[in-house]
Order: sequence, then structure tokens, then C-alpha cells
Amino acid sequence: MGMPSYHAIAAMAVTIAMFIAFARGRMSVEIISLMTIAVIAVGLYFFPLEGTAPTDGLSLAFSGFGHYALITICALMIMGRGLVVTGALEPAARLLERVFKINGQLGLLISLVVAMFLSMAVNDTPVLVLLLPIFVALAHRGGMPASKTLIPINAAVLIGGMATTIGTSTNILVVSIAVDLGMREMGVFDYTPIVLFAAVFALPYLWLVMPRLLGDNRVFDQHELRRFVTRLRVTEDSMLNGRELAEVVKRLPEGIEFEEVPPGLMRANQRLTMTGTHEVIEEAARVLRGDAAPSWVMERIRRSSQEKRIDIAVVEMTVTADSRLIGRTLPTSGIADLYGVAVIGLHRPKRLVGERNKFSVGGDMRIVEGDVLLVMGLPDDLQNFAQGDSLLKLEGMRELPRRSKATLAAAIMIGSVALASVGLPFFGSEGFFLLKVPIAISALAGAILMFVTGCVKFDRVGRALSGKVIVLVAASIAIGRIVLESGAADWLGLLISSGLQHLPPAGVLAAIMLFVTLLTNFASNATAATVGTPIAFSIAAQLGLPPEPLVLAVLFGCNLCYATPIAYQTNMLIMAEGSYEFGDYIRTGIPLVVIMVAALSVGLVLTYQL
Repeated sequence: MGMPSYHAIAAMAVTIAMFIAFARGRMSVEIISLMTIAVIAVGLYFFPLEGTAPTDGLSLAFSGFGHYALITICALMIMGRGLVVTGALEPAARLLERVFKINGQLGLLISLVVAMFLSMAVNDTPVLVLLLPIFVALAHRGGMPASKTLIPINAAVLIGGMATTIGTSTNILVVSIAVDLGMREMGVFDYTPIVLFAAVFALPYLWLVMPRLLGDNRVFDQHELRRFVTRLRVTEDSMLNGRELAEVVKRLPEGIEFEEVPPGLMRANQRLTMTGTHEVIEEAARVLRGDAAPSWVMERIRRSSQEKRIDIAVVEMTVTADSRLIGRTLPTSGIADLYGVAVIGLHRPKRLVGERNKFSVGGDMRIVEGDVLLVMGLPDDLQNFAQGDSLLKLEGMRELPRRSKATLAAAIMIGSVALASVGLPFFGSEGFFLLKVPIAISALAGAILMFVTGCVKFDRVGRALSGKVIVLVAASIAIGRIVLESGAADWLGLLISSGLQHLPPAGVLAAIMLFVTLLTNFASNATAATVGTPIAFSIAAQLGLPPEPLVLAVLFGCNLCYATPIAYQTNMLIMAEGSYEFGDYIRTGIPLVVIMVAALSVGLVLTYQL
């Protein structure tokens, strides 16, 4: 075997340098990714690959920005944003929240098992797309941090996708190449027992160890969360109407407190004073189906939002010394009539809390300088209120979920997943059949529908996309192409095969699996499958082994993409939501790769009696 070409050496050097830079973490992911693309572009321009022009190198380096994988990931992010802003996932998040409240460890274990078995029947990418926003919503509702759950859930999805020939497109590619080379066509569940055997060893690691290796990446506010006083109006259809408060208090979120609870049954139009943070008050009002401001004001805001197609927002404002509101109560302030906004809560600084009764009239607090109002309305109305009554905005506006479109957003997501996993029903000359649509097409169609139906506003699309993920995907695609087209992958394959003659069968299988794992974590699954499958056949012929277990070693290796975010699109999807760094994947992924390689190698040896 000769030395690799200069281009192959350079490709391997750039890949290793990128990996080291990511692992050290001294520069941002965006800078490293852009520098990698620049090095490939400049290098291939002045030293083009054999038989290519300098401009072909530029096309290769920047091809990732127009690649279908990047378009797919962006479309999936947009659909995920649609589920979040419409509140479509709140029921599922609340259900999971109850399970996690009973026992957090049990909730995580159930989630891991469900994710794994779902991805056996449905392509792994749609499965993660469905689960990702649910766990993000769960984290926002006080459950386990997303940074501690998303990598384990993603790994469970990838293990499940490995277990059947339909679990991932890479599995289909490996089996197809093997059939073309002369191997029998494998059934959907032919090797499922081997993967389930390995999963027995992997699941305890995912469940008990991996979350401990991941930090809590949530960004906490430096100041203590403000607690607001609000007077909840009991409406006709409220859960409280005709009941005592004690009957429903268990359904309310933690942190809500009530003052002067009236005895007996609650009736419509009664007011109930409660305190809590912004999110807690909003959740309590939703559960109790009551209004935190006069019903006519709330209804006018909702109607105006629908007519103008503008989202309702909530913002915190502090009362300055020049405000006309000082000395007034909320009912006598005329805020709703003048500005069309609703004050749904009032926070009083600690220095004045002890003097609350001194500043109250008939149960309503007089507004004093320094009070913080929690105000809901349309953005322009909120701005007019702040300017007109000399208020200072303390927090950026938070848009309320567009719950009227929650069902529509969920239907779009489910439809997109069904197109990619089940297929589109067709009646043709041969009868009824299902035509599977590539995930890139179904995700793009779903994202467009999110825009057209107003589930995601086009001018807010930037909030759904992560610049870090975009440039990382583009860089990983460029690295994958240069590794393949420079001949580096072929040379590495020959190097591996030349050193396997004296190893036992389990060692041969493990070496092939590790080689393909290396390719799939730094190039792509398709590259690993394309390069690894023919090499497996060649090694089988040289060593006198049956080709099937060696081909399965390639298939398994293609799915062991846990150690880097660039290895697979689902890894990149969770990167922004979990606030992960490159090192998080390395720290948690390498032990999992070792566990899976060892267990799968033993499973192959036992199954094929090597």
C-alpha cells in the first residue's frame, strides 16, 4: 500500500485540526467552522484536485450552504418554532411533567425506551423532531434541564434507528450496496435482536450516567424573579365557579399563593387575590380559566390581535416619579380605556411590601413610585402606554402563545412526519400504495405551511434558526466531501484492512466498526456507508469470513454517530436547544461508542457463531 496523495494528507490534517479546535473550545463554533470552509476553499483554489478547475474547489467548499441536509435542518427548526409559539406541545409537556414529578429518573427511563422503540418503525429524524420541542417545553416548565435530556434522548433515537433496515436512510443504503455486491437482501428485523442485546448495556449508561456528565446549561436571570399580585376574576366557565378553592388547588403550578381566600363556594364575578411569578400567574389563570384583568379588556385585546394579525405581548414596566398613575388604583387609572392594554399584575419592591395596607383602598393597591406593572397588549399599544404614562420598560416583550393555531401547527408537524415515515397514499394502475417522501421535501413543505398559515411569522424566522448550527452543517458537509474526493477515506480503508489478518473475528468486527464510526463522526453517514461496505466485502474474502456480519459491522458503525455534533443531523438539531458545546458530545459520546462497539461485536460473534 502506497502513501496517500497530498490532497488526502491535507484533508486528514484539516479534519484533525478542526476536531482539536472544537474540543479545546477556545474559539466559537462559528469561527472554527468558517475558518475550515475558508481553508478548504483557498487550498483547492490554488491546489485543485486532479481533473478539476480552481473554481470547482470553491463550489465544493461552499456546497454545504445549499445542501439539502442544511435546508432540512432549517425547515425542521422552523416547524419546531411553530409548535412552541402556538403552545401546541403544552398538553404533552404537562403530561410528561406529571410523570417526572412522580419520579424524575423513572420519567427519563420511560422517555428513553419510548424514543428507542419509536425510531425502530419511524425514521429517526422525524421521531427526534417530535420529541425535541416537548423536552424543551418540559424544561421551561421546571422539569429536567434540556441540556441533561436531549443528548440521551437523541442517543436512544439513534440506537432504535439502528435496529431495523427502515430505521434510517443509511441502513437502506448499506443494505442496497451489499445486495449489489452479492449479499442476500436482509429483512426489516433480521438483526434487531443484536441491537436490542447492545441496548441492554447502553440504556443504563444513557439513563444513569450520561445526564451526570452533562451540565445544566440553562441561563438563569441574575436578579430574583419578581412576584406579582393579581386579582383573578372568576368567569362563568371557570373551573372555580361552583367549587371551593381547595378542590382545585392541587392542579395549580408550584409557587402560587393566595391571600384572604373567601369561604364556601366560588361564584362568577368573584375576585381572588393571588401572588406568583409571571409564568406561574399565567399558568394558574389558564388552568382556572379566569381573567387576570377585566374580561371586557381581555376580550378586546384578543379580538384586536385577530383582526390585525399581531401577536399579544407581555412586558414589565416600572412606575417613574413623573407618572400620572402615582396615588391611583388600577380600577381608577383608566389604563384600559386610554390605551387598550391590561395590567395583569403588580410587583411592589421589598422596601414597600410591609406598607402594603397603607397604600390600599378597598383591597386595591394604590400605585406608588417604583412599582412594577405586568402589562399585556399589542406592541404599539404597550409602547403608547409606556410613553403616555411615563413608565420605563424593564423586560423585553414576551409574546404569548397563539393557542388558536395550536391544533393547526400540530397537524402540520404530524403530516410532515407521516409523509417522511409512512408515505403519501396513491391509487395507481397497480392499486393502492404508499409513496414515501424524503424528509427534506416533507420538512420544507411543512415549514412553508407554517408561514402560509401564520403559525410562524416570516419576520420572526431568525428566532427559529441557529447561526451556529448553520455554519457547522456547512463545514461538516465540506469536510465530508473533501475526505471522500481526495481519496483519504479509501486510503484509510486499505490501511485498516491490511492490519486485520491476525485479529480474532470479534477484533475484526470491532476494528471495522470503529473505522466506520470514525468516518461517520467526521465525514458523513453516506460517506461511511459508501466507503465501508465494499471494504467489508473485500476483508471478508481475504480472511475467509462470511460477508454478512462484516456488512452489519459497517451498518452499525454508520449509526454510532454520538461523539461529534457534525456526525448526524439530529445531533445538530439538539445543539442549539441544549446549549451544547463540542466537548459535551465528545465527553458523553465516546464512552457510548465503546459500549456499543463491544456489545455489538459480541452480539455478531454469537449470532453468526464466528
